[in-house]
Amino acid sequence: MAEEVKLPALGENVAAGDVVDVKVKVGDDVKEGQALLEVEAEKSTVEVPSPLAGRIDKVLIKKGDKVKTGQTLMTIEGSNGKPEKEAPATKAEPVPAVKPAAAPKEDKPKERPAVETPAAEIKPAPAPKEPKPQAAPAAQASKGDDAVIAAGPATRKLAREWGVDLNQVPGSGAKGRVTQEDVKEFVHTLASGRGAVQAIPPLPNFEQWGPVEYKPVDSIRRKTAEQMILSWTHVPHVSHQDNADVTEIEAFRKNQENKGPKLTVTAFVLKACAIALKQFPQFNASLDLAQGRLVLKNYCHIGVAVDTERGLLVPVLRDVDKKSVYDIGKEMGELAERARLKKLSMEDMRGGSFTISNLGGIGGTGFTPIINYPEVAILGLSRARLQPVYREGQFVPRLLLPLSLSYDHRVIDGADAARFSRRLGEMLENPLVMLLHA
Repeated sequence: MAEEVKLPALGENVAAGDVVDVKVKVGDDVKEGQALLEVEAEKSTVEVPSPLAGRIDKVLIKKGDKVKTGQTLMTIEGSNGKPEKEAPATKAEPVPAVKPAAAPKEDKPKERPAVETPAAEIKPAPAPKEPKPQAAPAAQASKGDDAVIAAGPATRKLAREWGVDLNQVPGSGAKGRVTQEDVKEFVHTLASGRGAVQAIPPLPNFEQWGPVEYKPVDSIRRKTAEQMILSWTHVPHVSHQDNADVTEIEAFRKNQENKGPKLTVTAFVLKACAIALKQFPQFNASLDLAQGRLVLKNYCHIGVAVDTERGLLVPVLRDVDKKSVYDIGKEMGELAERARLKKLSMEDMRGGSFTISNLGGIGGTGFTPIINYPEVAILGLSRARLQPVYREGQFVPRLLLPLSLSYDHRVIDGADAARFSRRLGEMLENPLVMLLHA
């Protein structure tokens, strides 16, 4: 008998994903553990392995489909299909026995006239529908109290993490039950940080003005949009701009070429940030308004935004404060390569306490990065440029790196943001200072 292959759990609070590749087709022989398809969720790609050796019987999905946890993806005949070859002989004999079993089905049509003739039996049919309209107002009335809102533990956890009030979320489940998808949809429709919901007006028909083409939004772009909406609508952003003189770091970096792992300015910035986060712990925190507290993290996991063909990914470097600049540079290169090869797991992109976004390789003199919620700050790096700086009575060329710090003004004051940025600048301008904190 063919065995069903179902989509396993993709991760906490991850109920669905997109099929990005189907590696087998009907009739293919597969081994146990062989990858059958790839599913993309939460910006990571997960391979679904075969639970047994056998032959592909049916493929129920295709590339681009959205699939949910527990959904049947395909069926496999065990042992390369050999048992199924013997099955027709055994199945052919009971066929006549199955036909007589269909006799009860003939009894059902006989019952239909009996049901249709008495008019009294037709009237009670609408009766079950009457209690349902009465139950709906009762469910809506309970919306005033979060404690009695119909929602599962995973949905409540997601709402708490995203700062969403379940009282304001319309439920699409049975009897108004709020699901995780309802919470995500609610975030999409937020129009302001005060939680007001406004329907998005429909787009005009652009074809009336000229030719257009349509491109589906992939899962990474959708997830990025969700995260940006969440961050922008819930976090009051303020940005602080500064410059760091990285002339000495650049000279040292070039001197170390071909002497070990490739060093980049970003690796030095990561080390400096790890030191600064210890000195300014409010930057390494998350705000828990529901509990009225600030969560200060005693670890230093820093995310680094990576530009890939599929979109922006943010792998996280763990325990940056405990690593040397060489170790940071090596690990950052490995994570960036895995991101471009679609080899990042969900865990690789979770648990960050601070984020760095470097656009220096592309250009620009500054920008306003959006905070990666539930973090409270993010540092943007632009292209370093040689500029004239007045030092010791004369103008000299110095390599200046623009720093753009966005922060959550509910947690961080402007003066602290300025001190944090200046501290980073001091360490980057005098790299030996970082040795004091190694």
